Amino acid sequence: MIETLTLYKLIILYMLDKVDFPLTTAQISEFLLEKGYTTYFKLQDALSELLHLKMIKAERTHSRTLYSLTEYGGETISVLRASLSAAIRKDVNDFLREKSYDLKSEAAVRADYYLTTTHEYEVHCKITEDGVNLVDLKLVVPTETEAKAISASWTNKSQQIYASLLSQLL
Repeated sequence: MIETLTLYKLIILYMLDKVDFPLTTAQISEFLLEKGYTTYFKLQDALSELLHLKMIKAERTHSRTLYSLTEYGGETISVLRASLSAAIRKDVNDFLREKSYDLKSEAAVRADYYLTTTHEYEVHCKITEDGVNLVDLKLVVPTETEAKAISASWTNKSQQIYASLLSQLL
């Protein structure tokens, strides 16, 4: 019998192996918690251990963390995939198939901000599709409040802004 924490780590590796884009903590949590596989704290332990073992990598922004598989993690899950029951693999595959568009869309839209050396805030907004940047926009604003607002708005309005840019420029 497989140890429970090891099982959670294998499920996470399997999920990341089955997609060609990073998954957020919320997306991974949605699957594992809704299916009743584990608790939030045990999930955090599994993610932490996978990061420590360099099987996954994390890209952090102010509002979320995106996880992707490392080469080592990919090799590990390819060897240990059979350790996951067919039922668990089916649950993961069904979840990813059902939510594929939403998961990919959420990962494709990113926004973050940083304090610059001139003590202003640079907001970096992106839309990525299949590894290609459709929009890569940087804005400089004077306050963190404005930077936070732009980052939050980008998630909800990015498609509308992208369409507007195209219509204005073409």
